[in-house]
Amino acid sequence: MSQCTSITRGGQRCKGVAIDASDLCYAHSPSHADARKRAARKGGQRGGRGRPTTELASIKDRLERLAEDVLAGRIDRSDAAVAGQLLNYALRAVSVGLKAREQEELEARLTEIEEALEKQRGGISTYGSTG
Repeated sequence: MSQCTSITRGGQRCKGVAIDASDLCYAHSPSHADARKRAARKGGQRGGRGRPTTELASIKDRLERLAEDVLAGRIDRSDAAVAGQLLNYALRAVSVGLKAREQEELEARLTEIEEALEKQRGGISTYGSTG
């Protein structure tokens, strides 16, 4: 497998693996530009709940206000404890969602790479062979 010949913004040679016999990796190949755009659009769809980083920032702000209110005596400690637990559940849900989305994206990229390698080999797959 050859290394991508593209130069990064930092002036270094890309460390990606060249695909499709083009001397360019998936990220730099013009023939995959449409697929990258589709993936970026799909990654931006959040089902109306907002971006995870926005959700994390919101929960963090709420936790900070909760702590301030407890310390100032505006909220009962037991009520704050329950609210804190619920906010921690929300943090966990966002975290699990991010991990699941990342896993799906990695699986899709791996599938694309495997397909590109199989095309490059002329359709001969060595994956899982015993030879």
